Amino acid sequence: MQELLKTTFQAMVICLISGSILIPLLRKLRFGQNVRDEGPKAHLRKSGTPTMGGLMFFPSLVLGVYFSAGINKETVLFLLVTLAFGCIGFLDDFIKVVRHRSMGLRAIEKLLAQILVSAIFVYAAVKLGDRGTDLPIPGTSWVLPLGVLYYPFAVFMLVGFNNAVNLTDGLDGLASGVTMFAALAYVLITNVWGLKSLSLAAATLAGTCLGFLFFNINPARVFMGDTGSLLLGGSIFSLAILTKTELLFVIIGGVFVLETLSVILQVVYFRLTGGKRLFKMSPLHHHFELSGWSEQRVVITFWGLAAVCACLGIMLVL
Repeated sequence: MQELLKTTFQAMVICLISGSILIPLLRKLRFGQNVRDEGPKAHLRKSGTPTMGGLMFFPSLVLGVYFSAGINKETVLFLLVTLAFGCIGFLDDFIKVVRHRSMGLRAIEKLLAQILVSAIFVYAAVKLGDRGTDLPIPGTSWVLPLGVLYYPFAVFMLVGFNNAVNLTDGLDGLASGVTMFAALAYVLITNVWGLKSLSLAAATLAGTCLGFLFFNINPARVFMGDTGSLLLGGSIFSLAILTKTELLFVIIGGVFVLETLSVILQVVYFRLTGGKRLFKMSPLHHHFELSGWSEQRVVITFWGLAAVCACLGIMLVL
């Protein structure tokens, strides 16, 4: 346990140092966030806040994992998929901020890139990481022998949760805080299961999120951008694949599931009712904002829910 705490603290410090260097540079380069008019009006004051802060995750995760767990099959797989998704997000942010194309990568371009990265990672996890294609059912001794069907299933889940974290990144400290609780769940689960390298990787991810919160808590001094949200999405669900807890993550990452479902339900309800809205705005966190909740109250409530989901997931498998 002492080693895990040291790893978490180490990653947090690296992230703090990276942020202290990066944020002034982003300000100097005028890499500010453009806030869309259709969002909550209170967010307009955030326009110009430096974005692409997810770049500080790169040294924190790479150095943190290298210094704690070293280089092996599990850490290489974890880092490669994490950094690959981070690069997709960086390209998206770069096009938005530097090339001044408001929507960044085209939706089909981003989706195809996510599918490609996911497919390579899933194949490598099965073939090189010896993870197999069986799917355990949480809380039971049952497994589903999916065989070749595991590949499209895992790719779908990885792409889905990658975008779910991206949807959750809408309030100061929200996505990084929720991801931190999910990562802490994996710190405990992998430690109990004796998966030392993955436990240290999860601790590094938790420490990275904690360090980023120092800069991102309301009022945020920097936003992670798609660079950070896609990186976090790939990072946290890669732990689910590497530990064969893909279905369990639906519980551990329950907040991400709710955020995504709110968007899907909003679209379906809008089309079925000829323009009526189920929520005042989606994703779900904006609904509560527009219902009169302060941003801080929404974030703390979602953090609490994320902690409950993490505990439920732990209880199911330990």
